[in-house]
Amino acid sequence: MSSQQPFSAPPLVGEVHHIHHLSDHFGRLYISDEYSDVILVVEKNRIPAHKVILASRSEYFRALLFGGMRETNQQEVELVDTPLPAFKHLLRYIYTGNMSLGSLKEDLILDILGLAHLYGFQELETSISEYLKAVLSVRTVCLIYDTASLYQLASLSTAALVFMDRHAVEVLNHESFLGISEVALKQIISRDSFCAAEVDIFRAVSAWSKANPSLDVQPILAEIRLSLFTINDLLKVVRPTELMPADVLLDAIQSRTESRDTELRYRGYKMPNENVAVPRHGAQVLVGEVKSALLDGDSKNYDMERGFSRHPIDETGDKGIVVKLGMPCIINRINMLLWDRDQRAYSYCIEVSMDQSDWVRVVDHSKYHCRSWQTLYFPQRVVQFIRVVGTHNTVNKVFHVVTLEALWSECVMQLHGGLLVPQENIATLGHSALVIEGVCRSRNALLNGDTSHYDWDSGYTCHQLGSGAIMVQLGQPYALNSMRMLLWDCDDRSYNYYIEVSVNQRDWEVVCDRTREPARSWQMINFPRRPVVFIRIVGTHNTANEVFHCVHFEAPAMGDVDGGGTTSPVMPNSSGGESSQDELESPEHENLLMGDEPEHGRNNLLQGIPLDQQVHHDPFQLPLVGAGALGGPPVLPMGGAAGAMQGAGAMQGMDGGQGRGQPGHVMGAVPRAIRSARRSNNSNSPP
Repeated sequence: MSSQQPFSAPPLVGEVHHIHHLSDHFGRLYISDEYSDVILVVEKNRIPAHKVILASRSEYFRALLFGGMRETNQQEVELVDTPLPAFKHLLRYIYTGNMSLGSLKEDLILDILGLAHLYGFQELETSISEYLKAVLSVRTVCLIYDTASLYQLASLSTAALVFMDRHAVEVLNHESFLGISEVALKQIISRDSFCAAEVDIFRAVSAWSKANPSLDVQPILAEIRLSLFTINDLLKVVRPTELMPADVLLDAIQSRTESRDTELRYRGYKMPNENVAVPRHGAQVLVGEVKSALLDGDSKNYDMERGFSRHPIDETGDKGIVVKLGMPCIINRINMLLWDRDQRAYSYCIEVSMDQSDWVRVVDHSKYHCRSWQTLYFPQRVVQFIRVVGTHNTVNKVFHVVTLEALWSECVMQLHGGLLVPQENIATLGHSALVIEGVCRSRNALLNGDTSHYDWDSGYTCHQLGSGAIMVQLGQPYALNSMRMLLWDCDDRSYNYYIEVSVNQRDWEVVCDRTREPARSWQMINFPRRPVVFIRIVGTHNTANEVFHCVHFEAPAMGDVDGGGTTSPVMPNSSGGESSQDELESPEHENLLMGDEPEHGRNNLLQGIPLDQQVHHDPFQLPLVGAGALGGPPVLPMGGAAGAMQGAGAMQGMDGGQGRGQPGHVMGAVPRAIRSARRSNNSNSPP
């Protein structure tokens, strides 16, 4: 046989598995007098058993039969409040480890579940719970929920509640509803997600009260939302039952007539983590141009002329895109994709309503620049209508939305001033962040999360000292209080820098000033929590040359100042030792940084876009009906249309189209320490 012939794995030897024989042999002792040493009395029936088997399978029986209790020395042990049919099935499970639930009735299964809970068979308890969740029905759900609540089986209770939420009307009208416990009934109808007409809930509670005359119905009636009744139903349905005092009915009528619609406690459907703004759930776009594009679920195929909905932006803010959901739904999250085939930014707000008349604003980003995917959380509300109102577009007067999703999320997110407090790094491409100013050999290397693979020539973003900056734009405003970045550290150089933040690229605040202290490698930045969209990192000094280099940036900080165990590479030279940058830095790279890049490599070296793409006309400037006249989407270079190399000497003063400052001037609020440092540096520049 050839030595290259692959061999199959040798058969497993030395392992014997005859567990099925063990189950069969122990099963022969089930209800058998052979070797029996105890008699269990259940409902006056005498059942032979074996102490050692019972004790080995259950802590309850171990304590009962060998724990020094009275039953330890008894030949017969009576088990009270134990149904015989259920106990026999449990006893067979004790001896064999097997139970077939599919052939058993629900009442018997629930009795077995109670015994499994009593005797501590947790695995059996879990298996029965999973089975019951799979076979929930309108006929059995009330009984199952009562049982799950009694035994504190949270998973089964939740499943039963979700089932009742989605079949509320059928559950109310089924005869099994009359047998539900008082506590369970109150818990069910108090839920916003138990979505049925309030008058139907009242009729069911009234019928339950008649079927259970000995129970107090008043605590349950307190959960009825009378303000949702029509006046006609209050007078003709509620009043004749005499369950509600007259003054309570008068208060309900007053609340109905005087309260805002948004103040009423509506009920709605809750579908965890499921997008309800889709046609299959009955959602539709009522207002907006190109209605069909918004809810089709396609977030990939869009360009200048198709794949998005839009509305003109006006000063009154009355325009907008209105979506009607197929039914009232409880939502706390909206995902929205803004048109992002160039670097434009939008501002907007989102409002919700139940009657399309009284609106509540749940998201207000009208003062912030936003781009691409928006992940928006807010306190949960019952919603039927969603209105997205664009208030600003940095390019023209039209607001464009590609996709909109509405859902209830199980994730509990912290909000600060209405803005999301992120629990993960949101300065990533996956969260729609971009590097809009700075020089790099690969686009957005600053945000790709790679903190290991960098050297003299690649893996970092930079700008020339005294001109430009490194600027990051987040996809949406976040409430941040920390950042972290990795400065290039392949030798022993140190840097000085400061960091500014803004929400609109006009008004800047300094959050970190390290212009007077040497900084190298990992940098941790902490500051009072505030809204942030733009981050501008401005280098002021480098002990080695005239360029500021940054390898990695993240916000909020997800590690410590030591880089969370990340180590920096040391680049060997040809002789095997360590080398300085001057020895290994390529001439091509140095020319690029100083604004004198070679022509043959221009398109590959810069983070921006090739020069032949820098002059363009935006089809969105045309009337809406003619937006598709040109062949492709606009492409802007990083930082604006004036040029591709941000922060380099050739582009001093470039401001990304915002009209900020003059050539050679670093815009924004410059710390006093920086101004004095610049004056001293002008006379004594570092090599």
